[in-house]
Amino acid sequence: MLLALKQLTVTPGDRLLLTSLTWQDYETILDELGDRRSIRLSYSQGTLEAMTPLFIHENTKVLIGDLVKVLLDELELDYEPAGSTTFKNQQMDQGIEPDESFYIENCHAIRGKTRLDLAIDPPPDLAIEIDITKRTRFNNYERLGVPELWRYNGERLEINVLQGSEYVESCQSRLFSQFNLIEKIPETLQNSQKIGSAMALKQFRIWVKQTLNP
Repeated sequence: MLLALKQLTVTPGDRLLLTSLTWQDYETILDELGDRRSIRLSYSQGTLEAMTPLFIHENTKVLIGDLVKVLLDELELDYEPAGSTTFKNQQMDQGIEPDESFYIENCHAIRGKTRLDLAIDPPPDLAIEIDITKRTRFNNYERLGVPELWRYNGERLEINVLQGSEYVESCQSRLFSQFNLIEKIPETLQNSQKIGSAMALKQFRIWVKQTLNP
């Protein structure tokens, strides 16, 4: 690469776009930057977006992931967390790294694997993104066939359910239809800034139990 990739710096909170790239360029960038990097990458048909998250971004995505685990635990659903795994499909010319992701219905299909290839393996059942501002990243998830995408912008949780080849915004999660998550998750995240993450998680678990056993 003409660019000294290992010296690439993206200021936290900012985004860098590289255009007119080939799939091989994308693969080379992934290889040269390696897995242990702070830069997050998203690739779609020749355009690469690189970003470095802020603390509040990381804090929020971890907490939302923990809330999902509470739901899965209380519902006694099997799952495999996939975090910010790089999901890519060369045939579709797409690659994404969600903030958080989970295999739930398809957890048995990927269990025990060390690498995933969406040309062979199913996409995660749930992907979570914090403050998406680039429409191309939204389209990435549609093209890769991720059944459910949550987007949180710091105030509002948006639940998108894949219908056919496009997302439709929904007031309920397909996976957790018993719960009013578009209200409860933002409320919990905002409360965590006052009472701390541990207490917010405890209160969320109590709410889940009460919803399941009124």
